Amino acid sequence: MTPDIKARITLRAMEQFVAVAEELHFHRAAARLNMSQPPLTSAIRKLEGDINVTLIERGNRVLGLTPAGKRFLNEAYGTLRRAEEAITATQDVAAGKTGLVRLGYVGSSLYGRLPDVIREFRTSHPHVRLELREATTAAQVEALRGGTLDVGVLIPPLVNAEDIEQTSFDSDRLCMAISKDNALSKRSDLALGDFSDEPFILWPMVEGRGFHLQVIRLCANAGFVPRVMQEAHGMHAVLSLVAVGGGVSIVPESMSGFQADRISYRPLTGSEPQFDLVLGHRHLSPSAEAFIRTAG
Repeated sequence: MTPDIKARITLRAMEQFVAVAEELHFHRAAARLNMSQPPLTSAIRKLEGDINVTLIERGNRVLGLTPAGKRFLNEAYGTLRRAEEAITATQDVAAGKTGLVRLGYVGSSLYGRLPDVIREFRTSHPHVRLELREATTAAQVEALRGGTLDVGVLIPPLVNAEDIEQTSFDSDRLCMAISKDNALSKRSDLALGDFSDEPFILWPMVEGRGFHLQVIRLCANAGFVPRVMQEAHGMHAVLSLVAVGGGVSIVPESMSGFQADRISYRPLTGSEPQFDLVLGHRHLSPSAEAFIRTAG
């Protein structure tokens, strides 16, 4: 078969042939296709002429399919099925029902509403692949810009990130994290100022400038500058160091279940310890838009 012949065979011609082959009667096939019989007869003759093969055995009526006609029927079934699948797949992508969402998140967000949102999205969009990547806010901003993340769960304020669109997502509070081996953990009336002489464990400012500065500001309002003895990448690493007595830290209250047998978590009063989480995104695919809607 030459490329020119391929170009002359349309899906409509295949549909017409399938109707005739299944009905073995031109009048019934025409009624099924909502057309009159003469154009259908002409269409089948044209199809046979285009491929230079007799597909239907004819007498005074349709007698059956030639061996070539039987083979063409099977091929037509496959082609029409694949065409329908192609249309459905394309529509599903456009509707966000299939595809890929690469979701970044700060570690503490897994202790808030994010797991419920992920569960809901996977239930409502079972054919969308969701890839989860834990990263700091700064790393997620760069990944969003580089096109390796679709959506990020971030802690604002974002610095020099006017190109990142932000959608409100969740809120949390800060609290003190102290090793239960620390004598201060035995006291019930602790205030932030009581930790002025304690070594602090924080995370690098470049990985979460807004969050880092909020901690420094809280300490300053309590009358001291924290003595940062060690930095750790990620909140789980910070808390692991607190658990072994490496120092104290100010962490999201949502994480107060982490190593609770070894760490004492104490609330900080007032409105200042509160912080928000946002969904950050730039160029959204339909499936990523669907995730944003689910999280809204």
